[in-house]
Amino acid sequence: MSKPAARPPRRSIPATVLGTREERLAEPQPPRVARIAAYVLFFVLGFAVSVCGSFVQALWPPVGVLLALAATAATFYGGLRVTGTRLGAGIPVAGWFLAMLLMIMPRPEGDNVLWSNATSLAWLFAGSVLGVICATLPTRTSWFPGVPGPPR
Repeated sequence: MSKPAARPPRRSIPATVLGTREERLAEPQPPRVARIAAYVLFFVLGFAVSVCGSFVQALWPPVGVLLALAATAATFYGGLRVTGTRLGAGIPVAGWFLAMLLMIMPRPEGDNVLWSNATSLAWLFAGSVLGVICATLPTRTSWFPGVPGPPR
């Protein structure tokens, strides 16, 4: 009688969804033209997520802040994974910050989108922290953003 086949070890939920560090670093990098198109797309997506998140966080406090931060983290991490570069996470952060600057400035009529309340400040601070976290995660490139590293 033969022994039953050994089951592969159980993976945690984050490892199943995001992959292990070794799996992420072994992924092939997309061609340069595709990366440039992805940079443009993720800049616009970061801008859009910031604008939408600014309204969502004010509309449904405190759940709106969590929803907006989840979309923000997904955008930043998606840019990192799609392009395989730190610049891929930095470009949506730049679009996000540009939109945040526009949301913070008061209009001539005196209207503001973001006020100095707890949810707006949490949105601004936590989104900034998420951007830094995603831009410093390990990538398939060398230390300089966007420059391919040596073959592994």
